[in-house]
Amino acid sequence: MPQPEYVRNVFINCPFDEDYKPLFYALIFAVHDCGFLSRCALELLDSGAVRIDKICGVIQECQYGIHDISRTELSTAHQLPRFNMPLELGLFLGAKRFGQGEQSHKQCLILDQDPYRYQKFCSDIAGQDIQVHHQLPADAIKVVRNWLAASLPNDVILPGGAKIVERYEDFCEDLPFICVELGLAIEDLIFSDFRRLVFRWLNQKQW
Repeated sequence: MPQPEYVRNVFINCPFDEDYKPLFYALIFAVHDCGFLSRCALELLDSGAVRIDKICGVIQECQYGIHDISRTELSTAHQLPRFNMPLELGLFLGAKRFGQGEQSHKQCLILDQDPYRYQKFCSDIAGQDIQVHHQLPADAIKVVRNWLAASLPNDVILPGGAKIVERYEDFCEDLPFICVELGLAIEDLIFSDFRRLVFRWLNQKQW
């Protein structure tokens, strides 16, 4: 039987650049406001470990995975796309397909920015139920809420997506003041910092 920690962990596989940060923060908040725990490669800063081994370790500890494959633009410096997100999606699907025990219980949410766009660059996942966020944090929150709500027991009812969006907007308004209080700079927050601030706010604003 899957362990309690495993069934709460949600692996977030997405771009980590500044342009994507509003969506990344919204995904983290939505996961936690739904009662789950966000995990990603950024939580591990051990320079002595091989990066792919660290990612595989986190994937192994997560029943759920959110995979955003929307970043297909060519980089300015090299004129090449980033393939990290499709690679990590493949690792997650492979763990589900070939893993045993709790690994076979994995569930994933695949995100893109527009409907059917993924078929032009990743047609092998055409049978998957791809969801879209239109590059809008509010849409991403609603999609994540509905996906996680479907996996919960019948006696657990989450607030609607619009309510979680409202709570996220309240959190964003409070965040600058929280950072000042704790001596943090918003622009310098690492993943673990932001996750702790979400924990802190939600503990005071439980629904």
